Parts: sequence; structure tokens; C-alpha cells
Amino acid sequence: MFQENVAKLFGEIFASISNELNPEHEERIMEAVLDYKKDFYSWLLKNAGLLREGKLCEIDAENIAEELEAMGRKEQRELVSRLSVLIAHLLKWQHQAARRSRSWKNTIASQRMDINELFADSPSLRYDLEEKIDRAYSKAVLLAEEETGIDKKFFPPSCPFSFAELLKEEFFPEL
Repeated sequence: MFQENVAKLFGEIFASISNELNPEHEERIMEAVLDYKKDFYSWLLKNAGLLREGKLCEIDAENIAEELEAMGRKEQRELVSRLSVLIAHLLKWQHQAARRSRSWKNTIASQRMDINELFADSPSLRYDLEEKIDRAYSKAVLLAEEETGIDKKFFPPSCPFSFAELLKEEFFPEL
């Protein structure tokens, strides 16, 4: 949804300014595309400046839209990654009570804080949360299997923890 909205927004911006393009503007846009391929940081600064100055005719709209979409995907991957580490440590906590450590507890706490920060910065990451938890759980089982030596077939087929439990500060599962 985010990606579609961003693409639509920049499509509308580009369409509205394309009528105003003259050969000089087209040349500047082509230069911007070349800058994107040769020097990303320079391209980024240049387009940020053009946006701030309201020079929409000169921005590299297509590549800006692609970068914005990529940022959204990166945020989703970070959430799934953090959920994977959190769930793996909760599984380890649950299945290896004798090996529990301060390190495991601190990892659980820090992942919960980082996940909450992600949601504070990007509340829309909560959409399709069950699907993200399912993806994270598949990875978490592999991590837990590797770190505990417990065969993955002994872990539940789906995540045994609710979203509320995953983020609840006091929640540490028992068998």
C-alpha cells in the first residue's frame, strides 16, 4: 500500500510537470538520472535541494519513487529481522530453562525496544502483522535450532506467542 501510494504520488507529480517540460528540462532530468547511476550521494543531495526549492520540473521523479519504495521495503525487512531474533530468544528461553542468561534477557528486551521504536516511527508497519510474524517465525525456528541444538520439528508449527506477548516487557514463556 505504501509503495503504491508513493508511486502514484510521484506519477502524478511527474505527469503534472511533464506538460511544462522543454528540451532544457529534459536535459537536466537526463543528467539527474546519470548522476543517480554514477554518484548516488551527489544525486540525493541535488534532488533534495530541487525538491526544497520547488523545482519539480528538474527532479529525477522515477528514481526518487524507486528509492522511497526501497526505503519502505527496508523498514519491513528490519521489522521481520528484529521479530525473528526476538522470537528465537523467546523459544530458547522457553525450551532451555537451564541455560537462561542475562544476555538472552537483554537481547529480548532490546529487540522489544527496537520494535516499538520502529512502530513509533512508522505505525503503518503494523499492517499485515500476522504475515510478518509468520515470516519471522520461520527464520526464528532456524535460529533457535542452530543455537540450541534442538531439532526444528520440536518447535510448534506456527508462532506460539501473540503479538501482545511478543512486546510485553514482563513476558518470558515457560514450557
